[in-house]
Amino acid sequence: MKLQHYLGGLEGLPQPLNLEKRVFVEEWEKRIFGIHVAMMGLSNHLGSALPEYPIAQVPTEFHDEWTWADLRTGAEGMNPFDYFKFRYYEKWLGGITQFFIDKGYVSEEEIGALLGGTSPETGETGAPAIDAQVIDYLRRGDSPRRDVAHPQFAIGQKVRITNVPAGAHTRLPGALRDRIGTVTRIFEGDYGYFVHTGDGIGDPMPIYIVEFTPDELWGVRAEPGANTFYAELFEAYLQPVQEDQ
Repeated sequence: MKLQHYLGGLEGLPQPLNLEKRVFVEEWEKRIFGIHVAMMGLSNHLGSALPEYPIAQVPTEFHDEWTWADLRTGAEGMNPFDYFKFRYYEKWLGGITQFFIDKGYVSEEEIGALLGGTSPETGETGAPAIDAQVIDYLRRGDSPRRDVAHPQFAIGQKVRITNVPAGAHTRLPGALRDRIGTVTRIFEGDYGYFVHTGDGIGDPMPIYIVEFTPDELWGVRAEPGANTFYAELFEAYLQPVQEDQ
């Protein structure tokens, strides 16, 4: 959640945010969502996921891993000016397209030919088995839980949020960095993340709900009567307050 991908707590934005409530504004956006879901349903990590899928037996030409983390990494890696210029599913389209180019599934020249109206040859080999795998994935999903929780912190304990440098992708909101909050809930399991982000998450660990007061987040700018802020955070983003005293 780099600057352009997480605007919580920021002021002085150049223009009002677009609060469009429709899920899909144009028809082509549904196809982009479907492509993303199909890629997740055919991701090669599903052979060792919970539940396990017979992904090695599916006759697909897609042989890479694709998760929400990959989609978010592409969005967070965009130039901030481009990020604010494009709509939601345009960002998805850009990230998925770049992934296919980087992995060698398609070239920029082939994409150019498609835009010019030239249709590629397609085949239906394995299509029923591929469809069955994607449908099975939609029904059963993929659980990140790997064990019961082994928490380092307790409910009611005050914690300081780390301020580690962000890698290509992070799940730590910028407005919470170096702030102090109170643990209000510990989730039941240790949960892995889709990828190792470089800032501490990836391996299974507890997840907490941490409570922050408006005064802690925004200081003298906090408005009277503002609501308490809650965030779900991986344990790697928490540290004991006494370490800083």
